[in-house]
Amino acid sequence: MGVTVRQKQPGKGKPWWVFINHNGRRKSKRIGDRKAAEQVASAIRQKLNVGELDLESEEKSPLFRDYATEWLNTHAETACKYSTYKSYQTCLGKHLIPFFGDRVLEDIHRRDVKKFIYGKLAEGLASSTVNNARLCLSAIYTAAIEDELIAVNPAARTGRFTKRKDRRQDVNPLAREEAKKFLDAARVHYPRHYPLFLCALRTGMRMGELIGLKWGDIDFNGQFIEVRQSIVRSRVTSPKNHKTRRVDMSNQLTETLRILRVERKKEALKKGWKEVPELVFCTEAGEHLDTDNLRKRAFHKCLEKAGLRRIRFHDLRHTYASLLLAEKESPAYVQQQLGHASIQLTVDTYGHLVPGSNRSAVDKLDDVSTHPAAPPAHPENKKGLASSANPLISLVAGRGFEPLTFGL
Repeated sequence: MGVTVRQKQPGKGKPWWVFINHNGRRKSKRIGDRKAAEQVASAIRQKLNVGELDLESEEKSPLFRDYATEWLNTHAETACKYSTYKSYQTCLGKHLIPFFGDRVLEDIHRRDVKKFIYGKLAEGLASSTVNNARLCLSAIYTAAIEDELIAVNPAARTGRFTKRKDRRQDVNPLAREEAKKFLDAARVHYPRHYPLFLCALRTGMRMGELIGLKWGDIDFNGQFIEVRQSIVRSRVTSPKNHKTRRVDMSNQLTETLRILRVERKKEALKKGWKEVPELVFCTEAGEHLDTDNLRKRAFHKCLEKAGLRRIRFHDLRHTYASLLLAEKESPAYVQQQLGHASIQLTVDTYGHLVPGSNRSAVDKLDDVSTHPAAPPAHPENKKGLASSANPLISLVAGRGFEPLTFGL
Protein backbone atom coordinates (compact mmCIF):
# COMPACT_ATOMS: atom_id res chain seq x y z
CA MET A 1 0.00 0.00 0.00
CA GLY A 2 1.24 3.49 -0.75
CA VAL A 3 -0.18 6.97 -0.64
CA THR A 4 2.22 9.68 -1.77
CA VAL A 5 2.04 13.41 -2.29
CA ARG A 6 4.06 15.13 -4.98
CA GLN A 7 4.01 17.55 -7.87
CA LYS A 8 3.97 16.16 -11.38
CA GLN A 9 6.00 19.14 -12.51
CA PRO A 10 8.10 20.57 -9.67
CA GLY A 11 8.00 24.32 -9.35
CA LYS A 12 6.52 27.22 -7.45
CA GLY A 13 2.79 27.52 -8.04
CA LYS A 14 2.49 24.05 -9.57
CA PRO A 15 -0.40 21.90 -8.22
CA TRP A 16 0.11 19.03 -5.79
CA TRP A 17 -1.32 15.56 -6.36
CA VAL A 18 -2.18 12.56 -4.23
CA PHE A 19 -1.19 9.17 -5.68
CA ILE A 20 -2.68 5.94 -4.35
CA ASN A 21 -1.17 2.54 -5.09
CA HIS A 22 -3.06 -0.22 -3.29
CA ASN A 23 -3.11 -3.95 -4.12
CA GLY A 24 -2.08 -3.35 -7.72
CA ARG A 25 -4.64 -0.63 -8.24
CA ARG A 26 -3.87 3.01 -8.57
CA LYS A 27 -5.53 6.38 -8.57
CA SER A 28 -4.33 9.97 -8.71
CA LYS A 29 -6.12 13.16 -7.73
CA ARG A 30 -5.18 16.78 -8.20
CA ILE A 31 -5.68 18.63 -4.92
CA GLY A 32 -4.09 22.07 -4.99
CA ASP A 33 -1.50 23.24 -2.50
CA ARG A 34 0.79 20.95 -0.53
CA LYS A 35 -0.92 21.39 2.81
CA ALA A 36 -4.31 20.35 1.43
CA ALA A 37 -2.76 17.40 -0.40
CA GLU A 38 -1.12 16.16 2.81
CA GLN A 39 -4.43 16.36 4.64
CA VAL A 40 -6.23 14.39 1.91
CA ALA A 41 -3.44 11.81 1.84
CA SER A 42 -3.66 11.34 5.61
CA ALA A 43 -7.41 10.77 5.43
CA ILE A 44 -7.00 8.24 2.63
CA ARG A 45 -4.38 6.29 4.60
CA GLN A 46 -6.77 6.01 7.54
CA LYS A 47 -9.61 4.72 5.35
CA LEU A 48 -7.34 2.19 3.66
CA ASN A 49 -6.16 0.91 7.04
CA VAL A 50 -9.69 0.20 8.21
CA GLY A 51 -10.90 -1.01 4.82
CA GLU A 52 -13.36 1.81 4.26
CA LEU A 53 -11.94 2.82 0.85
CA ASP A 54 -12.83 0.56 -2.09
CA LEU A 55 -10.51 0.79 -5.06
CA GLU A 56 -11.80 -2.30 -6.80
CA SER A 57 -13.53 -0.22 -9.43
CA GLU A 58 -10.37 1.71 -10.21
CA GLU A 59 -8.44 0.94 -13.37
CA LYS A 60 -5.42 -1.31 -13.00
CA SER A 61 -2.04 0.06 -13.99
CA PRO A 62 -1.30 -1.25 -17.51
CA LEU A 63 1.61 -3.46 -18.47
CA PHE A 64 4.46 -1.71 -20.21
CA ARG A 65 3.94 -3.64 -23.46
CA ASP A 66 0.25 -2.71 -23.62
CA TYR A 67 0.72 0.98 -22.94
CA ALA A 68 3.82 1.26 -25.16
CA THR A 69 2.06 -0.43 -28.08
CA GLU A 70 -0.95 1.85 -27.72
CA TRP A 71 1.34 4.89 -27.54
CA LEU A 72 3.20 3.78 -30.68
CA ASN A 73 0.02 3.24 -32.69
CA THR A 74 -1.62 6.48 -31.62
CA HIS A 75 0.70 9.28 -30.59
CA ALA A 76 3.92 8.23 -32.35
CA GLU A 77 2.29 7.27 -35.63
CA THR A 78 0.35 10.53 -35.92
CA ALA A 79 2.61 13.10 -34.24
CA CYS A 80 6.10 11.95 -35.27
CA LYS A 81 7.89 11.92 -38.60
CA TYR A 82 7.62 8.57 -40.33
CA SER A 83 11.33 7.86 -39.89
CA THR A 84 11.06 8.61 -36.16
CA TYR A 85 7.98 6.41 -35.85
CA LYS A 86 9.80 3.50 -37.54
CA SER A 87 12.80 4.04 -35.26
CA TYR A 88 10.53 3.86 -32.19
CA GLN A 89 8.87 0.75 -33.59
CA THR A 90 12.26 -0.95 -33.94
CA CYS A 91 13.37 0.11 -30.44
CA LEU A 92 10.22 -1.32 -28.89
CA GLY A 93 10.28 -4.57 -30.80
CA LYS A 94 13.98 -5.33 -30.40
CA HIS A 95 14.87 -3.85 -27.04
CA LEU A 96 12.25 -2.26 -24.79
CA ILE A 97 9.36 -4.75 -24.87
CA PRO A 98 11.63 -7.80 -24.50
CA PHE A 99 13.16 -6.18 -21.41
CA PHE A 100 10.21 -4.32 -19.80
CA GLY A 101 7.19 -5.86 -21.54
CA ASP A 102 5.60 -7.87 -18.70
CA ARG A 103 6.32 -5.28 -16.02
CA VAL A 104 3.58 -3.01 -14.68
CA LEU A 105 4.17 0.50 -16.05
CA GLU A 106 4.41 2.22 -12.66
CA ASP A 107 6.64 -0.51 -11.19
CA ILE A 108 9.56 0.36 -13.47
CA HIS A 109 12.03 2.59 -11.65
CA ARG A 110 15.18 4.49 -12.43
CA ARG A 111 17.42 1.63 -11.34
CA ASP A 112 15.63 -0.61 -13.86
CA VAL A 113 16.33 1.88 -16.65
CA LYS A 114 20.01 2.04 -15.68
CA LYS A 115 20.16 -1.76 -15.66
CA PHE A 116 18.67 -1.78 -19.16
CA ILE A 117 21.18 0.78 -20.45
CA TYR A 118 24.23 -0.91 -18.95
CA GLY A 119 23.06 -4.31 -20.15
CA LYS A 120 22.64 -3.15 -23.75
CA LEU A 121 26.04 -1.48 -23.76
CA ALA A 122 27.56 -4.70 -22.36
CA GLU A 123 25.96 -6.60 -25.26
CA GLY A 124 28.00 -4.45 -27.61
CA LEU A 125 25.23 -2.22 -28.96
CA ALA A 126 26.36 1.15 -30.25
CA SER A 127 25.87 3.97 -27.79
CA SER A 128 23.69 5.77 -30.34
CA THR A 129 21.37 2.74 -30.55
CA VAL A 130 21.09 2.51 -26.77
CA ASN A 131 20.47 6.24 -26.54
CA ASN A 132 17.68 6.03 -29.13
CA ALA A 133 16.01 3.30 -27.04
CA ARG A 134 16.38 5.46 -23.94
CA LEU A 135 14.77 8.43 -25.69
CA CYS A 136 11.89 6.22 -26.83
CA LEU A 137 11.39 4.97 -23.27
CA SER A 138 11.44 8.52 -21.92
CA ALA A 139 8.85 9.63 -24.52
CA ILE A 140 6.54 6.80 -23.45
CA TYR A 141 6.75 7.79 -19.80
CA THR A 142 6.23 11.45 -20.61
CA ALA A 143 2.97 10.46 -22.28
CA ALA A 144 2.05 8.30 -19.26
CA ILE A 145 2.52 11.32 -17.00
CA GLU A 146 0.24 13.38 -19.24
CA ASP A 147 -2.33 10.55 -19.02
CA GLU A 148 -2.07 10.73 -15.21
CA LEU A 149 -0.94 7.11 -14.94
CA ILE A 150 2.33 7.86 -13.17
CA ALA A 151 4.01 10.77 -11.44
CA VAL A 152 7.68 10.32 -12.31
CA ASN A 153 9.56 9.58 -15.51
CA PRO A 154 12.24 6.99 -14.57
CA ALA A 155 14.08 7.53 -17.87
CA ALA A 156 14.44 11.30 -17.47
CA ARG A 157 17.97 12.70 -17.27
CA THR A 158 19.63 9.35 -17.94
CA GLY A 159 21.53 10.41 -21.04
CA ARG A 160 24.89 10.35 -19.29
CA PHE A 161 24.55 6.61 -18.74
CA THR A 162 24.60 5.86 -22.47
CA LYS A 163 28.24 6.93 -22.66
CA ARG A 164 27.91 8.82 -25.90
CA LYS A 165 31.24 8.66 -27.71
CA ASP A 166 33.04 11.62 -29.16
CA ARG A 167 31.30 12.74 -32.35
CA ARG A 168 34.69 13.02 -34.00
CA GLN A 169 35.07 9.23 -33.90
CA ASP A 170 32.24 8.99 -36.45
CA VAL A 171 33.95 11.30 -38.94
CA ASN A 172 35.86 9.46 -41.70
CA PRO A 173 36.23 11.91 -44.59
CA LEU A 174 38.08 11.42 -47.85
CA ALA A 175 41.15 13.52 -48.55
CA ARG A 176 41.04 15.87 -51.53
CA GLU A 177 42.93 13.48 -53.82
CA GLU A 178 40.79 10.56 -52.65
CA ALA A 179 37.64 12.49 -53.45
CA LYS A 180 39.00 13.21 -56.92
CA LYS A 181 39.74 9.50 -57.50
CA PHE A 182 36.22 8.63 -56.34
CA LEU A 183 34.62 11.10 -58.76
CA ASP A 184 36.86 9.97 -61.62
CA ALA A 185 35.78 6.37 -61.02
CA ALA A 186 32.13 7.40 -60.88
CA ARG A 187 32.39 9.30 -64.15
CA VAL A 188 33.78 6.22 -65.89
CA HIS A 189 31.96 3.31 -64.23
CA TYR A 190 28.74 4.85 -62.87
CA PRO A 191 28.01 7.86 -65.08
CA ARG A 192 24.32 7.95 -64.14
CA HIS A 193 25.22 8.44 -60.48
CA TYR A 194 28.17 10.77 -61.05
CA PRO A 195 26.04 13.96 -60.74
CA LEU A 196 24.59 12.71 -57.44
CA PHE A 197 28.02 11.89 -56.01
CA LEU A 198 29.34 15.26 -57.14
CA CYS A 199 26.37 17.01 -55.55
CA ALA A 200 27.03 15.18 -52.27
CA LEU A 201 30.68 16.30 -52.27
CA ARG A 202 29.87 19.90 -53.27
CA THR A 203 26.89 20.56 -50.98
CA GLY A 204 27.13 18.17 -48.02
CA MET A 205 23.49 17.19 -48.52
CA ARG A 206 22.28 14.02 -46.81
CA MET A 207 21.34 10.98 -48.88
CA GLY A 208 17.61 11.45 -48.28
CA GLU A 209 17.87 15.11 -49.28
CA LEU A 210 19.70 14.21 -52.49
CA ILE A 211 17.15 11.56 -53.44
CA GLY A 212 14.32 13.99 -52.74
CA LEU A 213 15.85 16.90 -54.67
CA LYS A 214 13.59 18.37 -57.37
CA TRP A 215 14.43 20.56 -60.34
CA GLY A 216 12.26 23.28 -58.87
CA ASP A 217 14.58 23.41 -55.84
CA ILE A 218 17.56 24.51 -57.96
CA ASP A 219 18.28 28.14 -58.84
CA PHE A 220 20.81 28.04 -61.66
CA ASN A 221 21.10 31.82 -61.88
CA GLY A 222 21.76 32.28 -58.17
CA GLN A 223 23.76 29.01 -58.01
CA PHE A 224 22.07 27.61 -54.94
CA ILE A 225 19.75 24.78 -53.91
CA GLU A 226 16.76 25.07 -51.58
CA VAL A 227 16.74 21.89 -49.49
CA ARG A 228 13.01 21.49 -48.85
CA GLN A 229 12.41 17.78 -48.41
CA SER A 230 13.97 14.39 -47.79
CA ILE A 231 12.96 10.85 -48.77
CA VAL A 232 13.43 8.41 -45.89
CA ARG A 233 12.21 4.81 -46.06
CA SER A 234 10.42 5.67 -49.32
CA ARG A 235 8.44 8.41 -47.56
CA VAL A 236 8.66 12.11 -48.35
CA THR A 237 9.38 14.08 -45.20
CA SER A 238 10.93 17.36 -44.13
CA PRO A 239 14.71 17.78 -43.79
CA LYS A 240 16.29 17.00 -40.46
CA ASN A 241 15.49 19.69 -37.85
CA HIS A 242 12.27 20.33 -39.86
CA LYS A 243 13.88 23.37 -41.52
CA THR A 244 14.60 24.22 -45.13
CA ARG A 245 18.01 25.67 -45.95
CA ARG A 246 19.84 27.24 -48.87
CA VAL A 247 23.01 25.52 -50.07
CA ASP A 248 25.49 27.14 -52.44
CA MET A 249 26.51 25.36 -55.66
CA SER A 250 30.02 25.42 -57.09
CA ASN A 251 30.58 26.27 -60.75
CA GLN A 252 31.41 22.65 -61.52
CA LEU A 253 28.23 21.36 -59.90
CA THR A 254 26.09 24.03 -61.57
CA GLU A 255 27.36 23.12 -65.03
CA THR A 256 27.01 19.37 -64.33
CA LEU A 257 23.37 19.78 -63.31
CA ARG A 258 22.66 21.98 -66.34
CA ILE A 259 23.93 19.19 -68.57
CA LEU A 260 21.95 16.60 -66.60
CA ARG A 261 18.73 18.57 -67.09
CA VAL A 262 19.27 18.57 -70.86
CA GLU A 263 19.96 14.83 -70.80
CA ARG A 264 16.77 14.23 -68.77
CA LYS A 265 14.73 16.06 -71.41
CA LYS A 266 16.25 13.91 -74.14
CA GLU A 267 15.60 10.78 -72.08
CA ALA A 268 11.96 11.73 -71.49
CA LEU A 269 11.45 12.35 -75.22
CA LYS A 270 13.11 9.06 -76.18
CA LYS A 271 11.07 7.01 -73.70
CA GLY A 272 7.81 8.73 -74.52
CA TRP A 273 7.28 10.24 -71.07
CA LYS A 274 4.70 13.00 -70.93
CA GLU A 275 7.02 15.15 -68.88
CA VAL A 276 10.49 15.20 -67.37
CA PRO A 277 10.60 13.55 -63.92
CA GLU A 278 10.61 16.23 -61.24
CA LEU A 279 13.28 14.37 -59.25
CA VAL A 280 16.83 15.40 -60.18
CA PHE A 281 18.33 12.01 -59.35
CA CYS A 282 16.05 9.15 -60.33
CA THR A 283 15.99 5.62 -61.71
CA GLU A 284 15.79 4.85 -65.42
CA ALA A 285 12.04 4.55 -64.89
CA GLY A 286 11.89 8.09 -63.49
CA GLU A 287 11.21 6.99 -59.90
CA HIS A 288 13.09 7.85 -56.72
CA LEU A 289 16.25 5.88 -56.00
CA ASP A 290 16.41 3.08 -53.44
CA THR A 291 19.00 3.89 -50.79
CA ASP A 292 20.17 0.31 -50.27
CA ASN A 293 20.67 -0.22 -54.00
CA LEU A 294 22.51 3.07 -54.29
CA ARG A 295 24.91 2.10 -51.52
CA LYS A 296 25.54 -1.51 -52.54
CA ARG A 297 25.40 -1.34 -56.34
CA ALA A 298 27.00 2.02 -56.96
CA PHE A 299 28.62 3.76 -53.99
CA HIS A 300 30.57 0.87 -52.44
CA LYS A 301 31.56 -0.52 -55.83
CA CYS A 302 32.71 2.90 -56.95
CA LEU A 303 34.99 3.10 -53.91
CA GLU A 304 36.45 -0.27 -54.90
CA LYS A 305 36.99 0.86 -58.48
CA ALA A 306 38.85 3.91 -57.17
CA GLY A 307 41.00 1.74 -54.88
CA LEU A 308 39.69 3.47 -51.76
CA ARG A 309 38.71 2.16 -48.32
CA ARG A 310 35.05 1.54 -47.61
CA ILE A 311 33.34 4.47 -45.94
CA ARG A 312 29.70 5.35 -45.32
CA PHE A 313 27.75 7.45 -47.77
CA HIS A 314 27.32 9.98 -44.94
CA ASP A 315 31.10 10.42 -44.93
CA LEU A 316 30.75 12.32 -48.22
CA ARG A 317 29.00 14.95 -46.11
CA HIS A 318 31.92 14.87 -43.69
CA THR A 319 34.32 15.15 -46.63
CA TYR A 320 32.55 18.30 -47.82
CA ALA A 321 32.85 19.89 -44.36
CA SER A 322 36.47 18.86 -43.88
CA LEU A 323 37.53 20.28 -47.27
CA LEU A 324 35.84 23.58 -46.53
CA LEU A 325 37.57 23.83 -43.17
CA ALA A 326 40.89 22.82 -44.72
CA GLU A 327 40.46 25.86 -46.97
CA LYS A 328 39.98 27.94 -43.79
CA GLU A 329 36.32 28.70 -44.36
CA SER A 330 34.42 29.88 -41.30
CA PRO A 331 32.75 27.20 -39.13
CA ALA A 332 29.71 29.47 -39.21
CA TYR A 333 29.52 29.03 -43.00
CA VAL A 334 29.93 25.26 -42.67
CA GLN A 335 27.13 25.21 -40.09
CA GLN A 336 24.87 27.17 -42.44
CA GLN A 337 25.59 24.88 -45.39
CA LEU A 338 25.11 21.64 -43.43
CA GLY A 339 21.97 22.86 -41.69
CA HIS A 340 23.22 22.16 -38.16
CA ALA A 341 20.93 23.42 -35.44
CA SER A 342 23.82 25.13 -33.64
CA ILE A 343 27.43 25.99 -34.27
CA GLN A 344 28.30 23.95 -31.17
CA LEU A 345 27.32 20.80 -33.06
CA THR A 346 29.55 21.85 -35.96
CA VAL A 347 32.52 22.55 -33.69
CA ASP A 348 32.01 19.33 -31.70
CA THR A 349 31.95 17.29 -34.91
CA TYR A 350 34.61 19.02 -36.98
CA GLY A 351 36.60 21.12 -34.51
CA HIS A 352 39.62 18.84 -34.80
CA LEU A 353 39.70 19.54 -38.54
CA VAL A 354 40.03 23.32 -38.12
CA PRO A 355 43.62 24.32 -39.00
CA GLY A 356 45.68 25.29 -35.97
CA SER A 357 45.92 28.92 -34.96
CA ASN A 358 49.07 30.96 -35.44
CA ARG A 359 51.65 29.62 -32.99
CA SER A 360 53.33 33.02 -32.71
CA ALA A 361 50.09 34.66 -31.58
CA VAL A 362 50.63 33.60 -27.96
CA ASP A 363 53.98 35.37 -27.93
CA LYS A 364 52.09 38.66 -28.20
CA LEU A 365 50.88 38.09 -24.64
CA ASP A 366 54.43 38.16 -23.26
CA ASP A 367 55.76 41.19 -21.43
CA VAL A 368 58.36 42.55 -23.87
CA SER A 369 60.05 44.52 -21.07
CA THR A 370 61.07 41.35 -19.21
CA HIS A 371 61.32 38.74 -21.99
CA PRO A 372 63.83 38.68 -24.85
CA ALA A 373 62.55 39.05 -28.35
CA ALA A 374 61.64 35.82 -30.07
CA PRO A 375 64.14 34.58 -32.66
CA PRO A 376 63.24 35.32 -36.26
CA ALA A 377 61.15 32.67 -37.98
CA HIS A 378 62.86 30.31 -40.36
CA PRO A 379 62.49 31.60 -43.91
CA GLU A 380 60.57 28.50 -44.93
CA ASN A 381 57.98 29.11 -42.21
CA LYS A 382 57.30 32.80 -42.77
CA LYS A 383 54.64 32.25 -45.37
CA GLY A 384 52.94 29.51 -43.36
CA LEU A 385 52.85 31.59 -40.18
CA ALA A 386 51.39 34.54 -41.99
CA SER A 387 48.60 32.52 -43.54
CA SER A 388 47.63 30.13 -40.74
CA ALA A 389 44.82 32.18 -39.23
CA ASN A 390 42.25 30.11 -37.41
CA PRO A 391 38.78 30.24 -39.06
CA LEU A 392 37.29 30.70 -35.62
CA ILE A 393 38.79 34.22 -35.63
CA SER A 394 36.46 35.09 -38.51
CA LEU A 395 33.53 33.98 -36.40
CA VAL A 396 34.55 36.04 -33.40
CA ALA A 397 35.38 39.13 -35.42
CA GLY A 398 32.18 38.85 -37.39
CA ARG A 399 33.92 39.01 -40.75
CA GLY A 400 32.11 37.97 -43.88
CA PHE A 401 33.09 34.99 -45.94
CA GLU A 402 32.66 33.83 -49.49
CA PRO A 403 31.43 30.32 -50.41
CA LEU A 404 34.30 28.07 -51.42
CA THR A 405 34.40 26.62 -54.92
CA PHE A 406 37.00 23.90 -54.89
CA GLY A 407 37.82 21.81 -57.91
CA LEU A 408 38.88 18.21 -57.58
